[in-house]
Amino acid sequence: MSSAIRGAGDSLPWPESQGGNTGAQMIVKESGGVPNRLFFRLFQTGNVLQRQVQNEMGISAVQWAVLGALSREGFEEGTSFNQLKEYLFVSRQNLDGVLKRMERDGHVVRIPHPQDRRARLVVLTDSGRQFWNRLQDTITEFYRQALQSMSFDDGVSLLHLLKKLQQDLSSVSLTSETEGSVQEGANPAD
Repeated sequence: MSSAIRGAGDSLPWPESQGGNTGAQMIVKESGGVPNRLFFRLFQTGNVLQRQVQNEMGISAVQWAVLGALSREGFEEGTSFNQLKEYLFVSRQNLDGVLKRMERDGHVVRIPHPQDRRARLVVLTDSGRQFWNRLQDTITEFYRQALQSMSFDDGVSLLHLLKKLQQDLSSVSLTSETEGSVQEGANPAD
């Protein structure tokens, strides 16, 4: 295990006076530095979220996301599989497996698209909508407990920073110069 992973909760490797560094300035040669710690912490947080949603609500985080996406105003008639996949940033295989379970449970159906018979729309069923509505108090309490140590401003800042990170991650394109090369400390599985 790399020292960056073991010390993922340690203090930052530079004085606080340098706290305004950009992503390029964050890279420190010490076992991957802040980026390694940040991405490993995101990995851990995603896993904790999935485990806690499953344990506390009895559904997967992806099922929760599908229910939330399909319950939005304007989606009463459903959405295409591809639109749902792109909205949730999940793989085709992952979404298909989740939808099969949700169809089995009676929460969603896939129906032919009215303008393109080759395509299918994913629609939340009445039973799925009722299930989603019953979850609302549980979801509110989940959010309350999960965010209990954050102020409103902390939450807004985190939301803003995660959106920036998501946009930057979406534009990552490793060139042939970096393909095949392994940067020291860049593998959180060390």
